[in-house]
Amino acid sequence: MCAASATGAVVSDALSQLPSGVDLLLPRSTAGLARALSGYRPDLVVCNGFPWKLPAEVLSVPRLGVLNVHPSLLPRHRGPMPIHWAVRHGDPETGVTIHWMDQSFDTGRILVQRGGVALPDDLDGDSVFAEIQALSRELLSEALGLAATGHAGTEQGREGAGYESMMGPQHAVIDWSASRRDIHNLVRTFRFGLFAVPGPLAVVDGRWVAVLKSRTAPGDGARMECADGPLWIVESVPVPARDVWLSAG
Repeated sequence: MCAASATGAVVSDALSQLPSGVDLLLPRSTAGLARALSGYRPDLVVCNGFPWKLPAEVLSVPRLGVLNVHPSLLPRHRGPMPIHWAVRHGDPETGVTIHWMDQSFDTGRILVQRGGVALPDDLDGDSVFAEIQALSRELLSEALGLAATGHAGTEQGREGAGYESMMGPQHAVIDWSASRRDIHNLVRTFRFGLFAVPGPLAVVDGRWVAVLKSRTAPGDGARMECADGPLWIVESVPVPARDVWLSAG
């Protein structure tokens, strides 16, 4: 399939899923997005999972401003992969924040925020995402009501604030000199889907594997020594050597 027909297929599929009367915009740049939105003269724009940093010319188009739905408890875990980083850091829970957008990433004033999405040790990625989506829909209704009244929101605090970027291949290989909890959380993070392998890569019993499940308490599986004690590899699958996989990616 050529590039033009592939793009056409994507657009056709997207259009088929849109409610009647809703337009689909496909801008190539933020400048194009500003021009496209200005023609609609919107009162409010809501972003959810949008990958671009919006400049002033886009933020100034809607009369009231732009809201962002962010799946973390801001100011913690600003950036494009907040749920992954919450698991990576061992947070016991996460949540959703809806805030006014400014020209920085996820730093705007907060309209509504709620936690309570548990991140248990043996978490299921699909279940966590489903809870986040349900909570986002619930909070958006409240946020839209506040935005319509011109509510300015509350300034974010500084505790726990920080930006975290995309996880790259450097996060896909286990370093046994790290703490066992850190490695265990890395294994848990892959339950949300990362890269082309189902788990972080490591040498276990002399062969390269993708680690699917680990535990910090004694039990079945290969015992591996970490910086501060043992970690048990409960489930894994063989993969090509690390260098082969990384070069292929």
